[in-house]
Amino acid sequence: MTYRVDVLKMGHLEVPGPEVYWMSHWEQWETLTFYMVLIRGNGKTIIINTGLPSDLAALNTALGTFAGTRCRLFRTEEERPLNALEKIGVRPESVDHVLLTPLQSYATANIPLFPRAEICFSRRGWIEDIMARPSFVHSPRQMCIPDDVLKYLLFQAWERVSLIEDECEVCPGIHAWWSGGHHRSSMVYSIEAAAGLVMVGDCAFKYGNLTRHPLGIAESLAECNVAYRRIQQNAAHFIPLYDPDVLVRYPSGEIK
Repeated sequence: MTYRVDVLKMGHLEVPGPEVYWMSHWEQWETLTFYMVLIRGNGKTIIINTGLPSDLAALNTALGTFAGTRCRLFRTEEERPLNALEKIGVRPESVDHVLLTPLQSYATANIPLFPRAEICFSRRGWIEDIMARPSFVHSPRQMCIPDDVLKYLLFQAWERVSLIEDECEVCPGIHAWWSGGHHRSSMVYSIEAAAGLVMVGDCAFKYGNLTRHPLGIAESLAECNVAYRRIQQNAAHFIPLYDPDVLVRYPSGEIK
């Protein structure tokens, strides 16, 4: 079972360097690019993450409070999720699975756009980021899943929700495993592709996290390091979900 994997840009922002690299890059700003990953093959159309919220105001207010006005999301009309998918001929009702990592509004905000999809995310993350949050969790619940999307999941789409275990097969050729590190809901999705095993995750924001400095905005450096070793030992291609260099390595967006 092999799939085609494409990366679609959803927007970008700049953040202080230590958010990306633990205890490093103090005087630098780092650009983060947000992606949706499209997986097609074996009669399936699957996306990883649903794009930034339609209205960026709440996120930009929170980001500005955190790091000042330079820390601000930007998005073109072409980068809105339905526009990006339409450009390559994918209709929202044709999406069979929505895979999420992490449970944050930049990944979850557009779940209702995909009316047929099975919605898959970490059981552990659902409990610890949403339903029984420990006191140390650093992002407000509303920034994990917006109120309207949470109501949609609970009362309209619950029969399509799949709470996935720390290791599981989503469908033939696509394996999910819990990485933690960044959030309790952080997952890595491993995809059998023609180009080799492709892994997609948010436990590393950038390729440099794997090789130089671990993630700065981490809930567990120990979990990050375990995940990085697994990625380095097994992945033919790794897609860190916020690295602009992804589209330098794969200029067409296709992983090949």
